[in-house]
Amino acid sequence: MQPIIDHIEITVKDLEQTVTFYDQFLPLLGFSPDKKTSAYIASHDKHVVEYSHPKLCIALTSPRESLKDETIHRRRPGALHHLAFKAESRKEVDNVYSKLLEINADIVSAPRLYPEYHKNYYAIFFKAPDGIKFEVVCQKAE
Repeated sequence: MQPIIDHIEITVKDLEQTVTFYDQFLPLLGFSPDKKTSAYIASHDKHVVEYSHPKLCIALTSPRESLKDETIHRRRPGALHHLAFKAESRKEVDNVYSKLLEINADIVSAPRLYPEYHKNYYAIFFKAPDGIKFEVVCQKAE
């Protein structure tokens, strides 16, 4: 077995608002808009929107009614701290950054080197509407 992630399901506070963001963000990573599906799973009382790609499926799900007012924070136990996507070049990181600016993404940090992580660590950090933190990173020497 190899450590390859098949899918990631993220519970979000406001599914409709978050889907609007992901509809614009995920195509920047190669997801095709026509591979998006949605469903209601009655046995779990949740709505799910899935974005499928041959290498990964990302699903967004509505919260439980009793938990919908909880504050999302990446430092809570059990929370997703951040999700990083691998870029093939620094130029690719820069291109994603430009497009994120066009869709008014919440930029945490513009593209730059992070030598404290690794001498070639070049990344951008940004947040989805719910505050979930993302990264696009290239670790190749250029």
